[in-house]
Amino acid sequence: MLVRASTAFLSIFLLFHGCSSPSQPVQLKYKATGGSPELLAVYEAWFGQPNHMSVSYSSHDPEVIRKQIHKAKEMGISGFVVDWFGDRSPYIDQNYALVQGLAAKNKFHVAMMYDETSQEEGATDEVIADFTMFHDTYLTPKAPGHDAYLTYQGRPVIFIFPNGGHTDWSKVRNVVNKWNPAPLLIQENLPGQYADAFDGFYPWINPGPKKWAPDGSNWGDQYLTDFYQTMGAKYPDKIIVGGAWAQFDDSKASWSLNRHISARCGQTFKDTFSLWKKFFPADQIIPFMLVETWNDYEEGSAIEPGIPACGDQSPPKSLKKLEKSAPTEASAGK
Repeated sequence: MLVRASTAFLSIFLLFHGCSSPSQPVQLKYKATGGSPELLAVYEAWFGQPNHMSVSYSSHDPEVIRKQIHKAKEMGISGFVVDWFGDRSPYIDQNYALVQGLAAKNKFHVAMMYDETSQEEGATDEVIADFTMFHDTYLTPKAPGHDAYLTYQGRPVIFIFPNGGHTDWSKVRNVVNKWNPAPLLIQENLPGQYADAFDGFYPWINPGPKKWAPDGSNWGDQYLTDFYQTMGAKYPDKIIVGGAWAQFDDSKASWSLNRHISARCGQTFKDTFSLWKKFFPADQIIPFMLVETWNDYEEGSAIEPGIPACGDQSPPKSLKKLEKSAPTEASAGK
């Protein structure tokens, strides 16, 4: 996946602090159903195709997927959000079907992250056609593995990975509102032109306003701070999804721009994983945390091999334990 930054988003400098004052407490419309956000991880199903780097497995191998689900569950992850391209990639569509079917057999969740077309002409019609195809193939009650699909308050959750910006999402919204039940659409970055068409938003791997540092030291603290502060203060009626990443290095990708975010011996993951807590009271828990990514080896963000560590450090095997131990300003009453 290519990392994108919204110029308008990065230009915002926020004067307010997300840790709400007693006179203006944050009250989220959508909160976690348990005591912590549900942990999800972005999953790439393209390995085995010649236009992607060779790794130690094929995304079309059911046994590989079964083992990945088992390992993710051991880490505390409850679902994969699979990058999906509609009929632009039949190979990935076939592999998505495998993931959904195996997720159902292993008490695991799956959701679709729609990778929007970058083509300008006909973009909206293509999105509508792809969404219709996905609904009819994977979301109907008779679809194989239907019960594994991620829902929130009874509605299927669909993530959007934007490209090009040529889609009229208001038109898409009008179409999917006719589904029963209508899906929850979660868009990347802060609300923009089509804010009303989306039910929620998530941050994506981003170094922040200081941009990419040669040594990877800009890991995204200001970017995430701006995201959580703005969502809590201006959009508490939207679903707020947290974002966590361990590192980034696109040097192996065919589209490389030589961009890096350092793992900092695992501190980058710990910091991004827990930062949301600084901006929301203990009783206002966001519904989801999206780990970015499970297995994008081309951009060096995969946590499938484990969370990075240095020296004699022991990387956390369970993200749930990491979540409980992470110190936060909000929990400290700052």
